[in-house]
Amino acid sequence: MMGGGGGGQQLQQLQKQLQAIDEEVEKIEAEIEELETESEEIDEAIEALNTLETGSTVQVPLGGDAYLRAEVQNVDEVIVSLGGGYAAEQDQASAVDVLERKQASTEDLIEELEDEIEELEEETEDLEKQAQAIQQRMQQQQQQQMSKMQQMQEEGGDE
Repeated sequence: MMGGGGGGQQLQQLQKQLQAIDEEVEKIEAEIEELETESEEIDEAIEALNTLETGSTVQVPLGGDAYLRAEVQNVDEVIVSLGGGYAAEQDQASAVDVLERKQASTEDLIEELEDEIEELEEETEDLEKQAQAIQQRMQQQQQQQMSKMQQMQEEGGDE
């Protein structure tokens, strides 16, 4: 039978594991939020490219919440990030295609991260069940020790 100290150490170890999983879930959730924001921005870019025409007036962000009105000179001269710090000039249809592929990739990544969270949550449930079992064992051991002490006192008191 395990002593009370061993159960306490196991509980502490389980608590550390649960805390590490919680921190990992928080990181993944933050990453999902960033990816969802990126996905919304891609949607907006696709929608804009599908509705823009040469000669349209647009607001170009300069940074720091400053914008400049500009006229689109040629809708078939779109510069699209290809990743890895590279960008390429594309015609309107090709730019939309690149963005749609990026969108699909982003959505796949979000799904993978959500699956990872589900796995971590299942692991959390298992660890919590283990912790409950240890606590119950420790309580039973304490009750047994209390019963033995009472018996010893009663036996000592009978003499």
